[in-house]
Amino acid sequence: MKIGYCFTGSYCTFKKSLKALRELVDAGYEVTPIMSENAYSTDTRFGTAEHFRKEIETICGKKIIHTINEAEPIGPKKLFDVICVIPCTGNTLAKLAAGITDTAVTMAVKSHLRNSRPAVIGVSTNDALGGAAKNIGALMNYKNYYFVPFTMDDCKNKPKSMVCDFTAVKRTIDDAVNGIEQEQKIF
Repeated sequence: MKIGYCFTGSYCTFKKSLKALRELVDAGYEVTPIMSENAYSTDTRFGTAEHFRKEIETICGKKIIHTINEAEPIGPKKLFDVICVIPCTGNTLAKLAAGITDTAVTMAVKSHLRNSRPAVIGVSTNDALGGAAKNIGALMNYKNYYFVPFTMDDCKNKPKSMVCDFTAVKRTIDDAVNGIEQEQKIF
């Protein structure tokens, strides 16, 4: 299976996403990394951009797609069986729901979806039960979008925040490719 694996700016979840990415590669899937421009270039308290880029490229054995121009051919060339955005921020959720294409990731997803192939979303946003809720709902009702099961990550200190179950990424991708809708467990 050929997978486009996108990272957006939920930097606090990068290590969990890297573990899911490694699981896919270890399972024998061909994975091409894609990063939004901010995810590709921003140093944070969770690590430097260079560190994450090197680790991602080492795991995948491929260069990262990180510009709109690099992402545009994904659909016309039918490069992937499935594309996933893990982690997917509230900002990216909003752009996907509204059809906005202004990053490498949004272009990659848009380009991929033109072929009616699955897109898997791994929510990671502090406003999932706030401003991002309408975008999550919209995407859940769009054809070819599949969601990694997600839950609240800290209901006491971050009552609107939700994050996907990174241990369910591979299973969700497999189900999406086979057209199987997952039961969403939000608790």
